[in-house]
Amino acid sequence: MNRYTLQNGLRVVIENIPTCRSVSFGIWVKNGSRNETLLDNGISHFIEHMLFKGTEQRTAKDIADLFDGIGGNVNAFTSKEYTCYFAKVLDQHLPIAVDALADMFFESQFDAGELAKEKNVILEEISMYEDTPDDKVHDEASRASFGDHPLAYSILGLEERLTAMGPEDLRSYMNAHYRTDNTVIAMAGNVEDRQVLELLEKHFGRFDRRGTSPELHSPAFKGQYLFHKKKTEQNHLCLTFPGCSIADPQLYAMILLNNAIGGGMSSRLFQEIREKRGLAYSVYSYHTSYADTGLFTVYAGTAPKQTKDVLDLTIEQLGEISANGLTDSELHRGKEQLKGSLILSLESTSSRMNRIGKNELMLGRHYTIDEMLERIDSVSMKDIKDVTGRMLEVPFAVAMVGSSDKAAASVGRDILVPR
Repeated sequence: MNRYTLQNGLRVVIENIPTCRSVSFGIWVKNGSRNETLLDNGISHFIEHMLFKGTEQRTAKDIADLFDGIGGNVNAFTSKEYTCYFAKVLDQHLPIAVDALADMFFESQFDAGELAKEKNVILEEISMYEDTPDDKVHDEASRASFGDHPLAYSILGLEERLTAMGPEDLRSYMNAHYRTDNTVIAMAGNVEDRQVLELLEKHFGRFDRRGTSPELHSPAFKGQYLFHKKKTEQNHLCLTFPGCSIADPQLYAMILLNNAIGGGMSSRLFQEIREKRGLAYSVYSYHTSYADTGLFTVYAGTAPKQTKDVLDLTIEQLGEISANGLTDSELHRGKEQLKGSLILSLESTSSRMNRIGKNELMLGRHYTIDEMLERIDSVSMKDIKDVTGRMLEVPFAVAMVGSSDKAAASVGRDILVPR
């Protein structure tokens, strides 16, 4: 993997993989819902949609026809901290993909008619999300954890805010937040660095927006309880704890702890709640890392009459780990699982592009595969105990979407805090 800087200061990371015939190309911008306010919540995601809705040269259909015509894929996503526009094409079609994405990035028209149609599409997306309680509960979990901090904002935004947005709002926001200093171009596949840099200078050398990113304030973990009443067959429940930031030295210990608790079919929660007792179809845990903080979340969907049993078993398993740690076999299995998933992900140019793009944008540094494997292998039982202690040192947050919250409302959120 090689790092470069274009003449205008734009950062470029390239991983040449000569054994494949595809190239994945991404434009990463360090801007997401965290950078918004309540007044413009959802605007980052709205801009992402609008960049596919036409430029001076191409209509939205032209963009779709272009990539379909070369057998490529083009897409984008918005997260809480960044937005990525990406394409995957045959190596011979890379110049076409770069030209099209640069055109979208710099020349999107934000046509009022297209904006009105796409606004309605996003409102439908929000409605679909509201009708999916096992998705919605995770947003509620962020709110229960971070309160009114921007990291708790919905990426999709609020209907009343989106309705009021016009083309000038999007242009103004994009001009302020899409800048040379907070943008990275990442590329992985069968490429030659010199030719790629010439291509990028041609299409991105004019990018000269400058500015200063506002200081971001780290959220305090609130450990609140939130219930969203909705007529559902199941209660959808999240228990959330403090986690590790993306740069935390103990991140891999937290990931290994997650694997043991609810990260797979052999995990404690899956085995105890689903396999042994049949109390839930879906039960799992996951860890989310941000620039300066993180969250560890347990999710389960279960019948209202079984909610208390699921809660009790979850707390029991977390208490057991707090008291006695993991077993040697759990730690070993977790390490092999994590190393396997890491190595297998390298078979895709898309995942390689995502890895180097995100690392450059969020960390400004890169670990080799050997360094990452070494970090995984070096995690000790003491590291697991340390991150468990950090996770359980404050009352946890509870979020639920369902018809009745009797069991969830009565749980002692400080029950795992050491006395």
